Amino acid sequence: RMRDLKITDVRSLPGDSGFLIDDGKTAVLVDSGFAFTGDAVAENIRKALGERPLDHIFLTHSHYDHALGSAYALKYWPEAQVTAGEYATKIFQKSTAKNLMREMDRKFADRCGVGEYEDRVDDLRVDRPVKDGDTVTAGDMVFTAVNLPGHTKCSVGFYLEENKMLISTETIGIFAGDGIIFPSYLVGYQMALDSIERVEKMDIENILLPHYGLLDKELTRFYLDNAKKNAVETAEEMVQIMKNGGTKEEAAQFFKDKYYKGSVKTIYPKDALDLNTEIMVNLLERECVKGE
Repeated sequence: RMRDLKITDVRSLPGDSGFLIDDGKTAVLVDSGFAFTGDAVAENIRKALGERPLDHIFLTHSHYDHALGSAYALKYWPEAQVTAGEYATKIFQKSTAKNLMREMDRKFADRCGVGEYEDRVDDLRVDRPVKDGDTVTAGDMVFTAVNLPGHTKCSVGFYLEENKMLISTETIGIFAGDGIIFPSYLVGYQMALDSIERVEKMDIENILLPHYGLLDKELTRFYLDNAKKNAVETAEEMVQIMKNGGTKEEAAQFFKDKYYKGSVKTIYPKDALDLNTEIMVNLLERECVKGE
């Protein structure tokens, strides 16, 4: 029998990533948003849970818009157990990585008109580093960690078998509504395709997407049927531009023209888009143009 779950959007900004899964006994926060929205997200969690505690925080990867808010949630619920991939755990231990996250968070806070906010980045922690196939028990819910590298090396999903629900990662594609699935492979194109294929083979009825929320059965089907096709077609178009003598900038511009519109603009900071598109073009040049 499927477990009855309540899934609450606790984001305070569209660009945040944060959803609360609650079976009435145990509450799991999936991703946690930016540092500068950390307190606001915590307030939304408190409204959803009332007097009950937040028990678990699952981080799908180490990017600042997903992970930094966890340090703020821990201020209110220090007992919450933070689970993330082994690779993300190593990243959080590096001061260079934390400083970069701090800097990117500050930049986006400025763009959102947010002035001073408490810096808790050094409080980032992982209590339970997981590797592929590990089970994570949250009260009566039992999740399986699924490594899905491609967006980052540390991208990890969590599968709740009894509900056939996957907490997914951006490796599979960022769903922006209106049938738009935005490819986002930043460490490996083929690596991302392998992860997509892995998810396609799983028994999934619903997907919880970090920046979007829960896809119903029909949307889950659409997303799974189109994620790979979309990633491949877009990559082939960009590769063709470069093979025909076009510049990497032209390939990047093609990508932005195709995807940077509508709701994507509200969830995706422009400087992050520029940086990420450049990374994707370089990956495609290396893997598909030069064939390295």
